[in-house]
Amino acid sequence: MNRLPTALPALLAVCLLVTACGADVAPQAQQGPKPVTIENCGERITYPRPERAVAYDMSSTEKMFALGLADRMRGIVMPSTADPAVERSPYLEDYRSVETLSTDVLSFETVVAAEADWVLAGWNSGFSEERGITPARLDEVGIRSYQHTESCFNYGDRPVKVPPLEALYTDLRQIGQIFGVSGKAERLVADLQARASTLEENRPQGEPARVFIYDSGTDQPFTSGGQGAPDVIVSLAGGRNIFGDLAERWTTVGWEPVVEAQPEVIAVVDYGDQPVQEKIAFLKSFPPLADSPAVRNDRFHVLDYGEAVSGPRNLDAAEKLATYLRSLGR
Repeated sequence: MNRLPTALPALLAVCLLVTACGADVAPQAQQGPKPVTIENCGERITYPRPERAVAYDMSSTEKMFALGLADRMRGIVMPSTADPAVERSPYLEDYRSVETLSTDVLSFETVVAAEADWVLAGWNSGFSEERGITPARLDEVGIRSYQHTESCFNYGDRPVKVPPLEALYTDLRQIGQIFGVSGKAERLVADLQARASTLEENRPQGEPARVFIYDSGTDQPFTSGGQGAPDVIVSLAGGRNIFGDLAERWTTVGWEPVVEAQPEVIAVVDYGDQPVQEKIAFLKSFPPLADSPAVRNDRFHVLDYGEAVSGPRNLDAAEKLATYLRSLGR
């Protein structure tokens, strides 16, 4: 009579316990990526690898595109006022490859209908208590979210204030971690840091040029404060944002402080329904500004919207503004 080897019964028993000798036991590499835990706006959040990501506006969308993540996106929400800026974007082919879910502001209904599993936006520039789309509400329906670090300064009970350029680097690195492209993120950040260092090293000595960032508005101007990307764009270029002391990203101010600051250059944001040349024409014809150095010397610089919001093209904007200021001897 043939006998089974002594160890074989035990081996068969083990096989049965693990279901047909491992038929359902996948190798570690096939079990999917591990979730990552990072801090966003003062909260520790664990993120599974997103498969149906939604991004709001150009800041979110171009951070994703710069990291090569267009094919990981369920769609984008892009207000129609950004259409001209999108058409000028170097990421235009990526924009065309991803579905536009809405041309309005970000909404809870749009995100849920898209069956998104992750949403990227800024606090009060996408996520909003008033409009009923917050990280907490999305979490209730199983949708993770990530807020732009530059917007954390006015979020929640423990606001986190990070300089705009460092906020950009943080976002790129952390989005890279969440999507498993940390290497690409680190290379992108290193390039941006090197370009920023070059600008800083070549800033002229002496008093920086006074720059007024003009987005829109006639009764009251809409501008950017010290928490917005334009502030660091102006600083790297060798200028000084006349409203850099305001703890805001974008805000409305009065004309009186603009006139008092006597801006030497007006950086006009090319965004929205109004053509940029109409904005410049208004500024030239606005009597209170007639004696400002910027208007008197016809010193207007166009700042593309896609470069003015927090994103990988902030360094493009700074380099262009630096070239313009040097052409003026500033």
